[in-house]
Amino acid sequence: MSKILVIGARGRAGRAAVDEARRRGHEVTAVARTADGGLVAGDVTDPGQIAELASGHDAVIAAVYDGGTDFFTKASRALVDGLEKAGVSRLVWVGLASILPTADGTLLMDTPTYPQGYRAFYLAHQAALDTFAASTLDWVSIAPAGDFSHADPTRTGAYRITPADASSLISYADLAIALVDEVERPTHHHTAIGAVRSDT
Repeated sequence: MSKILVIGARGRAGRAAVDEARRRGHEVTAVARTADGGLVAGDVTDPGQIAELASGHDAVIAAVYDGGTDFFTKASRALVDGLEKAGVSRLVWVGLASILPTADGTLLMDTPTYPQGYRAFYLAHQAALDTFAASTLDWVSIAPAGDFSHADPTRTGAYRITPADASSLISYADLAIALVDEVERPTHHHTAIGAVRSDT
């Protein structure tokens, strides 16, 4: 059994990660911006709070979101500083499909017809990964290879790692399996990967 800190536990990806980790018998500290319903209050942009919350944990799953592009700069820097201070090296980050390579190596955000209105948001996610890459953390970023399946939220119990494809779908519950797998059996290191429902 591991002690896992899940940051962003009120969101759909974070909530699914908490449920999956507890399903497997792990001890979970669930963190959100405000405390209620069993959630612990914490600010992912505050390295001091991150260090305090992460102390004594084996790994951190961060499923955080904010519409502002500077948020990811602050959050990634705080995670690096806080986790290094706490002595926690394993970080599993919920990433973004847009910055993943497709089968031919083209980033999904650079493929024809891909929406460009949020490009600054895509690049902010990439900047966060650049911050992790310059650190001592053993990090991995896991994203849907395309998008989350909102119409079918079923937990199939399986997934596969695949290049980015805008048509690929995965449920939050199945992505959570991938997240917790990378805590239990770290397979991918210092990289970003995409996951898809295994029957697609």
